Amino acid sequence: MVNAKRPYVICHMVPSVDGRIVTQGWKLPPGLLSEYERTAGTFDAQAWIIGRVSMEPYAGKARIPVRKKPVPIPRTDFIARRDAEGYAIALDPSGKLTWKSGAIDEEHVITVLTEAVSDDYLAFLQSKGVSYLFGGKTELDLGRVLAKLRGEFGIKRLLLEGGGKINGAFLAADLIDELSVLLAPVADGAVGTPSLFDAKEGRGPARHLKLVALEKRKGDLVWLRYKVKR
Repeated sequence: MVNAKRPYVICHMVPSVDGRIVTQGWKLPPGLLSEYERTAGTFDAQAWIIGRVSMEPYAGKARIPVRKKPVPIPRTDFIARRDAEGYAIALDPSGKLTWKSGAIDEEHVITVLTEAVSDDYLAFLQSKGVSYLFGGKTELDLGRVLAKLRGEFGIKRLLLEGGGKINGAFLAADLIDELSVLLAPVADGAVGTPSLFDAKEGRGPARHLKLVALEKRKGDLVWLRYKVKR
């Protein structure tokens, strides 16, 4: 059932057959990334969301100036624009990304913060035209964040393409509606590296899935689509 209060969330990833997601050293065929992007395009999502570490290569590097007149900035959401065709969303609770601009290609940037970030950082984001939302005082409430993305930007379909901890947090909060995996023809075998979902030690927040599609793709990839049972 579609939840009208938040976007429909599709977790879209390329894991190994043993669920690992760090691809360095796999020596995958060059067409895999384009196959991943082509598959992502079939979902007609209006936005994608990842964590700070994954977003760093896209954000670039800029200097955060110290303001001469440090007027306090209220902890209210800042919306630079609402009419973008697409949105790139970063979960950055501590405010560490140093954005070069408010767009990645043609997609408007939204960053999700806690209220613990500095006033200088908020002023910096405003100067770059980066929209920001507050997800909590010291920790992010993902359900609250998703409700704001739907209410403020009208985002109805969202691709979750995070690391293991972020995907695990969405799973634990029961905020994933669909799982899309392009299963890479690799057995990784590493111990202690990120997996598709890393929610907590020991027994995790298991969710039952219903297979809705299975398709063989180029390069021995297998595309599996599941709906999360509720």
